[in-house]
This record gives sequence, C-alpha cells and structure tokens, in this order.
Amino acid sequence: MAPSLHYSLMHSAPRRRVTGRTVVLDRMLERLPLFRLSDSADAAAISLATEDGGRWRVLPSPGDRLPGTFDQDVYVELLRRYLEAGSPADGGLTFTLHAFLRAIGRKVDGRNYDLLRSSLSRLERTTLESQGVYDSPGIMVDDSDRCRFSILASVVIERRRAAERSQLSLFPGMSGGEPGDVRVTLGHAIRCNLAAGHTSTLILGKYLALGSPVARRLYRLIAASAEPGTTVYEVELERLAELLPLTQRYPSHLLRVLEPAHEQLVEAGIVESAGIHQDGRTWRLTYSFNGTAPDGSEVSAENL
Repeated sequence: MAPSLHYSLMHSAPRRRVTGRTVVLDRMLERLPLFRLSDSADAAAISLATEDGGRWRVLPSPGDRLPGTFDQDVYVELLRRYLEAGSPADGGLTFTLHAFLRAIGRKVDGRNYDLLRSSLSRLERTTLESQGVYDSPGIMVDDSDRCRFSILASVVIERRRAAERSQLSLFPGMSGGEPGDVRVTLGHAIRCNLAAGHTSTLILGKYLALGSPVARRLYRLIAASAEPGTTVYEVELERLAELLPLTQRYPSHLLRVLEPAHEQLVEAGIVESAGIHQDGRTWRLTYSFNGTAPDGSEVSAENL
C-alpha cells in the first residue's frame, strides 16, 4: 500500500462573520447533482448510484439541454424569493424578469431576458427521477420506490400590455419583445421538505461573492452535507466529482478544476481550509470550518 500523503491546498484565511440575507434550500435535493457546471448543449442525463442500490437521474426535456450554471443562480434566487415571500402555501411567486435579472447581478438586455425565460422553462420541464434516493413528505412513489418531480410545477410569462408597448419607442434601449410579469409555482415536493425543516442554509452575500459556478455548487453541497456541530466535511474525490458533478475523471484534472474554487471558498470565509489526503489509490478531500459553520452559525465546542 502506498504511504499516506496529506497536504493543504491553500492557507487558512482569517475568519470573519458575515451577516445578511439567507437562502433556505431543500437539504435532500442539495445533496444530489442537479446542475451541470457548464451551459453546454450536452443532452446526456446526470445520474448517480448509491451503495444501497438507489438511483438518481436528471433528465432534460426533449430538444433542451440540462440545467447549467445560469440555472443554478436562477434556482437559488427563486428559493430566496420564496423565503422572503413568507413561504406561500401554494408555492406561487410573482416578479418581473427585469427585477429578477438585477437581483442575480445580470445585465438587463434582450439576451439575458431570453436566457431567463429559457431557464425558468427548463426548471419546469427538466425531470428529476429518484429511486430510493430523494425523500419528501410531498412525494408519491410507485411500487419500485421510484418518483418523478420538477423544481417548478408551472411557469407563466406574460407579455407587456399593448398600452405599455406603445411607450417603448421612448426608450431606445428597450426591446419591443420584452416580457412583463412572471408567475411560477415551486414544486410540491420541495415545498414539503422546506416546511418540514429538512433544509440547509446559504448566506446570500457569500454565495454571490463566489465567482465560479464550481465554487457556488461546492458551497451548496458543503452547507447541505456538513453535519451540525462538526468542524469538517470529508468526501472522497471520486464521489465529489459525481455529486457536483464534474466530467473530469483523473485526480490531477479534478484538482486543477477544484483548486480555484477552494481559494474562493476560503476568501469568502465559507471554509477555513481545504486539504487532500491520499491513502493508496483513494483520494479524500477535507473541508474545515472551525469556529463558524457554512451557514454562518457559530460551531460550539460542546457539539463537536
């Protein structure tokens, strides 16, 4: 057996408590791969198998691609709005695409309007399929323990009224095809997990401070996977690649992708350090957040 090898991927960063708005997410869903970390047209399904025989798949709508980096940010913003709206029982949210783009830090222009319309539709039409992996009080399973659901149950995007369109000529920078109001309904299974307290929490300011989609996904995964009261989250490198998910398979390639994301997590104060440990053919990652948990709460010594 090869000797054990351990080294730190980066220096520890000074811890500073960051306050601000929070986003509450479905902890069960956060632990599963959902968004590709690119916006490619690859239509292959995302899949994950568990040791006990469970299976998880993300299936794109015919003719569409899988949810990607833009959709990840749209998803987080939708959950933020759901929380701040008081978690409406019917799951309904209303907003304008203009306000939504500004909230996620995107330029308000025709291209991003199109991207956002497509993203909302994709979150409604992408099928999430679980066989003994995802659990929610609001999910119905068949005899083989299989269920299917989506992030959004419905999406309605209304065009501007004619009276409003007649005024667009006064604003040359605006397109006549610009959409107006939006109403979406958050999926029932997700709402039930949120209501039951099966949740994880992000600090929005920390999430937005992360410049890469890989770092943002890592933040979501660590927040959902780190057990309360602990100061570390450990995961095998190969398993982490499946959970994010990443397409690279060689450890050296995976670490090259992960290293800049780790640096961003440390700079944002989400983790104190990240390390890699090799024992034989197995590589493990250790994320440390001594003193402050990923959701910003203090880690108490009595809970360790």
